[in-house]
Amino acid sequence: MARVAIVIVSYNSAAEIGGCLDALKNLTDVEILVVDNASGDSTCIEAALQNVRLIRNSTNIGFAAAVNRGIRSTTAPLVLLLNPDAHFVSGLDDMAALVETPGTGAVGGMLIGKDGSPQSGFMARHLPSPAALIFEVLGINHLWPRNPVNWHYRCLFLSPMKTTEVDQPPGAFLMFSRQAWQAVGGFDERFFPVWFEDVDFCARLKSAGFHNYYHPKGIAKHSGAHSISALTLENRQRYWYGSLLEYAGRHYSFSAFQAVCGAVVVGAALRAAAAFPRAGFKAFAVYGNVIGLALKRLGIRGSRRASVL
Repeated sequence: MARVAIVIVSYNSAAEIGGCLDALKNLTDVEILVVDNASGDSTCIEAALQNVRLIRNSTNIGFAAAVNRGIRSTTAPLVLLLNPDAHFVSGLDDMAALVETPGTGAVGGMLIGKDGSPQSGFMARHLPSPAALIFEVLGINHLWPRNPVNWHYRCLFLSPMKTTEVDQPPGAFLMFSRQAWQAVGGFDERFFPVWFEDVDFCARLKSAGFHNYYHPKGIAKHSGAHSISALTLENRQRYWYGSLLEYAGRHYSFSAFQAVCGAVVVGAALRAAAAFPRAGFKAFAVYGNVIGLALKRLGIRGSRRASVL
């Protein structure tokens, strides 16, 4: 039995999957599995050429469900979740040794861009507070990226060369034990099709008493958003805001959730107005759907709360 199962979820990843798998060729004591979410391009052909195990889903079952299916289809005690656009460089054994330390939940490595610089602000974060999500949806983090809330949330103080306990290493390059994955019930498949499922997973690991870490010796080159860029503006906003609200509804008090929903409504209205000169009335349709989503989720959460009072 291999020590590490490397699970790669692909969706229209033809441009990245070949390089991703090439980078893994010289690794030993690993099993590699690609789980494809019904790609419409040549992703599966590219994966088949690399002679790795491939699971083809007949429909897009979502990232979380594909991860869970991949893990159940492997046997190694450790799992490395790797995005197709995260091309492994080094440090697998270093990450594995830390994951095997008692009490460890998940370990993320250093993600570097095309210029070789660490992707600070993404490769290690605290769990998002209500204030962090409110600042995000209102656009404050974009206008003032180094504000104290965002600085703390994105761990902009973190030394990229030091192993550090963090709340949330990203799912793009994340190692964890099968035991920890089982202990928290795997990835929550209600985050569909993408976004915030890795944040929720790390939050549940922390709540269960596990410790998550950033490890600088694990290194992967990361381009990012290769599948997301193909989404329409409408779907991109619907999926991202939908998953954000799902996370907030599960992890925040009702009053904090109300505040996040209110910020989504205000932020979406501002974004619609800002996009109108460029996108016309389509902007109001797109962000109007976001507003409707927030109001609907608020009603669902409120009715559930009322039913238990």
